Amino acid sequence: MSQNNKTFGQTVRSFNKNFWIASFMELMERWAWYGIYTLLGLYLVGSTDMGGLGFDHVQKGSIMGGVVGILYFLPLFFGVIADRIGYKISLIISFIIMIAGYYLLGEVTAFTNVYAAFLLVAVGAAFFKPVASAIIASNTDESTGTLGFGIFYMMVNIGGFIGPAMSSGLRTTYGWKIIFIQAAIVIAINLIVVLFFYKESKVEKPKDSIGKAIKDSVLGIFEALKDVRLGILLLLMIGFWTMFNQLFNTLPNFIEDWVNSAVLSEWINENVPFLGTLLTQNGQVKPEWFTNIDSFMIIICQVSISYFVTKMRHINAVIRGALIASIGVGLTFYTHNPLFTILGTMIFSIGEMMSSPTVSSFISLITPKGKDGLYQGTYFLPVAASYFVTDFISGNLYQSWSDKLSLLKTEMATRNVPMPEVVSHEQFIEQGAKTLNMSISAFEKQFNLKAESVDWPTVIQSFKDFAVSKSIDISQVHFPFSKNEYFALAEQKLGLSHWEMVDMLWNTYNPNKIWYVIFAIGIFSVITLVIYDRLVIRPIEKKNK
Repeated sequence: MSQNNKTFGQTVRSFNKNFWIASFMELMERWAWYGIYTLLGLYLVGSTDMGGLGFDHVQKGSIMGGVVGILYFLPLFFGVIADRIGYKISLIISFIIMIAGYYLLGEVTAFTNVYAAFLLVAVGAAFFKPVASAIIASNTDESTGTLGFGIFYMMVNIGGFIGPAMSSGLRTTYGWKIIFIQAAIVIAINLIVVLFFYKESKVEKPKDSIGKAIKDSVLGIFEALKDVRLGILLLLMIGFWTMFNQLFNTLPNFIEDWVNSAVLSEWINENVPFLGTLLTQNGQVKPEWFTNIDSFMIIICQVSISYFVTKMRHINAVIRGALIASIGVGLTFYTHNPLFTILGTMIFSIGEMMSSPTVSSFISLITPKGKDGLYQGTYFLPVAASYFVTDFISGNLYQSWSDKLSLLKTEMATRNVPMPEVVSHEQFIEQGAKTLNMSISAFEKQFNLKAESVDWPTVIQSFKDFAVSKSIDISQVHFPFSKNEYFALAEQKLGLSHWEMVDMLWNTYNPNKIWYVIFAIGIFSVITLVIYDRLVIRPIEKKNK
């Protein structure tokens, strides 16, 4: 790698119009994505009486891990398609699909429908990702690549900060549905930008068919992975990305379950009251604002850190960044003290800034001309694999080890204290329709469940009266009972306040033990990267001198 001998200003001025348009579109796409994704875990498992869907963490893990894993796998194919049909057409297709997916995501509530709508978003985003990276790669060179991708990554995090910030305020004032409409509107702005401002660079496109191109791309990927430097690096980065994913897939739920930020919330409302509504709710700092510290840190620090990283060997920057990030993410789960959550997230962001854009820049250095989309697509391979691992950690493992509701159910059963089942509206509808031998649509029509505002106590009474008139046994049907109602009843039966109950569960079940797994994955990644450097990269560098 040649070192960058240009000044910072000279390097920035060397980037052309398409570089900045691609960076802007990335900012907007990330605004839409993180405006949804940072809060999605809270929405999916949220109490139904607060507008959440009432899913368990296994379902949440499947949606936020499995679907996103598919998202990051698809660029391996979509990148090569984009090389042939053109980046502008690819972007238009991407944005239209995402607009539809984001809107539908706010309209559906059943697990299967939510999964399908989010999968639609994932397909659209998968078309966008390799194209945006390819535009950046094709408009930077060996000496400017690290800073170029650093700026690009800063745009990612400007969008990643604005999105959750906007959604946080909107969902408090207008409810959950508005944040999905917001995402669709933001992507519509991107569609306008690409239609009227982006001009395709004149490059000779491959002439083979898309079908042949996809087949060749699969073979090309395996061929590319034969490059020892690339193949092993991508394999080892699975650990880094698995650790990274916990910031968005697991930490918001952990904060909502266990972190008591009442003192911090009180201070904010007393000293900066104009931020109180935005940052706090029900006497607590909203979980999304803790994770949003990561994006804020990257906005203010990414360019300077990327500039200094240009003076390092790529692999050294990746290793050091992974170590720092592992320490940071470990701290966020180690305790339920909000100050540690803040400190850990800040430390994590420094490591992320060193590692993530550096890997992307490294891949761009070994990308053959005309195959930017394909080779940048390989960057997403370890990311895809990491989300399938994350599916288990934020889903099954969190459900068993750290979910407050699950641990409380265990505690109540241990004490032989009878409690009702937690049942979502969707579960009641499914059970009720089956018991009355109706289709779901007929059941919803019978009890007016498609009305804009549903009076559930009236619905339940009408359901009981209807069953009596038809002489139908409904003893096996569980009526809607939210998570919050379960917590309130348990607190009453235990004679504890909410946070006294939380402390009792924390001391009894140690839900923070999940940090051992997350931290161990990060450290394993660091150790294997050090071995990789000594056994693979250094011998190649020595040979090339």
